[in-house]
Amino acid sequence: MNTIILSAIFGVVMMFSGIFIHNRSAYKHIAAAALLVLLVFNVSEGNGFSLINVDVKYFLHFEKFGLLFNSICIFSTLVYVMLSGKEIEKVGNNVAESYALIFFVLCGVGIVTSYTNLLMLFIGIEVLSIPLYVLTGSDKRNLKGNEASLKYFLMGSFSTGILLMGIALLYGTAGTFLIEHNGTRMLSYLEALGLVLLFIALSFKVSAAPFHFWTPDVYDGAPAVFTSFMATVVKVAGFAAFIRLFEARTGTMGSQTDRLIGIVIVLTLAFGNLTAVFQQSVKRMLAYSSIAQAGFMMFAIFAVNDTAKEGLLLYAAAYCLSTIGIFAVLAKMEDMTLEGFNGLAKSQPLIAALVTIFFLSLAGIPLTAGFFAKYYMLAAMVKTGNYIGLVVIGVLFAAVSVYYYFKVIQAMYFKDGDIVLAPVTSGFKYLLLGVAVIIVVLGVYPNALLSLLYF
Repeated sequence: MNTIILSAIFGVVMMFSGIFIHNRSAYKHIAAAALLVLLVFNVSEGNGFSLINVDVKYFLHFEKFGLLFNSICIFSTLVYVMLSGKEIEKVGNNVAESYALIFFVLCGVGIVTSYTNLLMLFIGIEVLSIPLYVLTGSDKRNLKGNEASLKYFLMGSFSTGILLMGIALLYGTAGTFLIEHNGTRMLSYLEALGLVLLFIALSFKVSAAPFHFWTPDVYDGAPAVFTSFMATVVKVAGFAAFIRLFEARTGTMGSQTDRLIGIVIVLTLAFGNLTAVFQQSVKRMLAYSSIAQAGFMMFAIFAVNDTAKEGLLLYAAAYCLSTIGIFAVLAKMEDMTLEGFNGLAKSQPLIAALVTIFFLSLAGIPLTAGFFAKYYMLAAMVKTGNYIGLVVIGVLFAAVSVYYYFKVIQAMYFKDGDIVLAPVTSGFKYLLLGVAVIIVVLGVYPNALLSLLYF
């Protein structure tokens, strides 16, 4: 409850601070301090201390998994603000409002990680999504960004309609909005249709194929600094909503649901990885890469066991931190194509080394957090004892992803070019180094994070 209420309050504070504070650089420090406070109170709630107690009437349920997921999202947002605050200042004229929208997104994250009622799922998804439509088109001078914002809004509205239709069908057959109402009995046809519609709507939010077509254009058109936030914190929050729904409904679902999710996993992995191979723009390549990463996270939705939940937490941390680190560097580059990275290791050796660690983590190379993240997802699938062929497909497409990630590494170390990079402070390098250290630590000792789920 701390996360939901405090993030909403901090969002309002950031919004009104724009009236009284005219130093654009100050907003970054205010937001970082607020995020630190938010993180402390969320962690304290996980340890039994709640600053704010509200009778939520069974609409929400706060448990270790959801609270730890909140902590990962809040910490990732804190890293994002500290690394990319300078770039946020350059987008549009309303810096305070941009930070306010980020806090409102975190409010939505707090709802979708704790809902027990389909109405709260709808509210959480909307609170999560609406600020993003504004952030996508925040650079009014960029026609590509305006087009991306409109496309995102229209497609998001369409998916919201599908979500509401699914909720209506489930309510019409069960007579309640509670997600755990049906117990272990088999689904009726209308309930099955309602769940399929919810699955489609949530697949849109996490950009799983074949509901992903908006993703490359929106991510490419939005300012790079906000693409970083959309592709990380917002995406993994969608998976938190996904796994809560499917965990509650496990007893009512049969093999038909497994086949549906299996097909979506294969399509998502195939489209994301194979299309990313041919991209010359690193920003667009990362957009397709995010689709491929969604395919791996879908394994948790298929398995829905303890290993899957642990894997999703680790994947959220590894994916968010790595992608935020890459985008922090990318946002400082004038040329966002592969050629723009030519010779980066010669002009900025430390940054090139850190970006290499981030790409290795996304590829799932050992000694990085991404390796264990992918391992836990595949182990969760093996634990089910079904559809082992999906595990083989996952491994094959993980190998494909190595190819296009290594193209960037090759450009940095084995090609020559003139790097046009915005001024980089020593503070930025130290922060980036800290993120890389966390990724390596989680790659060597994943229980540093996962133990928090049980203790």
